Amino acid sequence: MSVASPRSCVHRALAEDLGDDDLDPARDVTTSLAVAAGRRGRARLFAKAAGVLAGIECAVEAFRTLDQGCVVEVFRRDGADLRPGDVVMTVAGDMRALLVAERTALNFVQRLSGVATQTRRFVDAVAGTGARILDTRKTTPGLRALEKAAVVAGGGHNHRIGLYDQVLLKENHFGFAAPRSYEEVVRDCVAGRRDGVIAEARTIAEATAAVRGGARVVLLDNFDPGEPLRAAVAAVHQAAKEIGRPIETEASGGVTLSTVRAFAESGVDRISIGGLTHSAPALDLSLLVEGVQ
Repeated sequence: MSVASPRSCVHRALAEDLGDDDLDPARDVTTSLAVAAGRRGRARLFAKAAGVLAGIECAVEAFRTLDQGCVVEVFRRDGADLRPGDVVMTVAGDMRALLVAERTALNFVQRLSGVATQTRRFVDAVAGTGARILDTRKTTPGLRALEKAAVVAGGGHNHRIGLYDQVLLKENHFGFAAPRSYEEVVRDCVAGRRDGVIAEARTIAEATAAVRGGARVVLLDNFDPGEPLRAAVAAVHQAAKEIGRPIETEASGGVTLSTVRAFAESGVDRISIGGLTHSAPALDLSLLVEGVQ
């Protein structure tokens, strides 16, 4: 199954607003009554708060879907830093179409810019430590590809995209795999998937068993930053040294902006944070009419 594209996501959002999949702007009862047919105009999309832009392709797609002849000028691209007042894009075309597309365009760019901005805050917080910030699968259903692209725009990295592209063993996998031992489960998965396995560990004993089982990444879940996490990282590296192969460590669970640097300074290579996507506040942007014809 292919990952949903910006076009398909925008189409669904417009259909949700118009109540039908044919995307007829005339179904907007307010605009149809208030704005004369054939009127043309121009509007600008601008930032009202500081942040990082993401989702501009979706905004452009919303306008062009309803008015293929509209003229769009984009002044900022995904990943750009925004300050209040910065103009992101302008669009000129059929006013009815622009009004219908307005909320869909804003919903995408505000939501995705919020994800990019949240990610940038975490990336900045760990600057100089060598730790990478990763997202998770805690995304809005149907918008995962867009939200993960927004994480990258903010300077973060993508974890697995879905269940199909990476083996990630978690607590419940081990629970349901009983009576096999932790190490045996990891080893069996490594044998069946040569591109590497990520194994979650809740204790140092599980972490070292993951190394012996052949995991490529040991995900240290819910370890407190500081000495508890440093001890787990050291144990993983010692176990990896004994068998003569490199391994990466990852921290997850309880990571906030106020604690993320302490996690990074504990020596992990990666920090995965669900809040990059599931709790990012939308960035404030607005669309204003500049003129009508």
